[in-house]
Amino acid sequence: QVTGYLDDCTCDVETIDAFNNYKLFPRLNELLESDYFRYYKVNLQKPCPFWDDNSHCGMRDCAVQPCPSDEVPDGIRSGSYKYSEEANNLSEECEEAKRLGAVDDSLSKETRQAVLQWAQHDDSSDSFCEADDIHSPDAEYVDLLLNPERYTGYKGPDAWKIWNSIYEENCFKPQNVKRPLAPGRVGAFGVLNSLFSAGVCVEKRAFYRLISGLHASINIHLSARYLLQDTWSEKKWGPNVTEFQQRFDEVLTRGEGPRRLKNLYFLYLIELRALSKVLPFFERPGFQLYTGNKSQDAEMKHLLLEILHLAKSFPLHFDENSFFAGNKKEAAKLKEEFRLHFKNISKIMDCVGCFKCRLWGKLQTQGLGTALKILFSENLIEKIPESGPSYGFQLTRQEIVALFNAFGR
Repeated sequence: QVTGYLDDCTCDVETIDAFNNYKLFPRLNELLESDYFRYYKVNLQKPCPFWDDNSHCGMRDCAVQPCPSDEVPDGIRSGSYKYSEEANNLSEECEEAKRLGAVDDSLSKETRQAVLQWAQHDDSSDSFCEADDIHSPDAEYVDLLLNPERYTGYKGPDAWKIWNSIYEENCFKPQNVKRPLAPGRVGAFGVLNSLFSAGVCVEKRAFYRLISGLHASINIHLSARYLLQDTWSEKKWGPNVTEFQQRFDEVLTRGEGPRRLKNLYFLYLIELRALSKVLPFFERPGFQLYTGNKSQDAEMKHLLLEILHLAKSFPLHFDENSFFAGNKKEAAKLKEEFRLHFKNISKIMDCVGCFKCRLWGKLQTQGLGTALKILFSENLIEKIPESGPSYGFQLTRQEIVALFNAFGR
């Protein structure tokens, strides 16, 4: 039932399926199993900023097993984001010197420091996510291959509260639409028809569809890797068709299920478009996927560039020029609204009671946030020099790992 064209796009489901299944996904999967992409540093101890939350999931499948530090490759542990460790330190010093050099020497030390902080704020003002402080003592490396996204038993009012908060408070929607998200109600995503009939602009529709696509992706993974058998001797995970039907079957969801799945395709197109746009950042000779293993690093960079060139070759890309294309003042205001809404959603992930769900929720929102940052930084990406540090546009290792793993989901 999921077939044909996607709303607001020139692309269709069949073209994406063929491109992804036969060309892109096998290569992407190989990349995600490499050391650079399997270790993600995350702080799962951050308190929920919106409500008092003591509802941590007590089930053992909710737990996340962090890595002993000696298992994480040296190159990753040394905090190298962009290049080899030496070049990284050098580029940071250059960047700091460049900023300091741009500040008037006659200013007091305090004022100069304040100006520097403003410059750093300007750098972060293109960020769509509330990123973890990876230098916090609570931040730990997690091996994503050993902590897969799957059904953990985390459900009920606590899980609903998270999605309710995301949709009700952070998704643009017509004022007259109320969405009771009580468990068992079929109207969980049912706002999209109203978005079209109420004439809501393409950007706000897109925002809603990205969140719905993310929700669909998570629900598919929970249904596909469901705990089917849990005895003292063994656990068995596999596809739970009934669970999948409850969330996506056209009849059981009163016509909404196929639309939810189409929103997943829409999310795919947006992230694919970001990958095609960010190629110049990764193509520079100075950029390495640095783990400390030279031959593997070179091999993985070659594979990464192959994937990005493949992404660029996709025939029916989403045209993001339709976004924020109207009145300049209105467009800037809307873009900022978009960014703040998304930033709020990334903070809500710290309220998820199940640590494994929190891990994958944080990773996927950071990945989508990074994709949006890329799409809205096109002018900066075009100005990236072929060699040397990229001052205007930068991605941290966290953002790179999140971007590709979110797309892999």
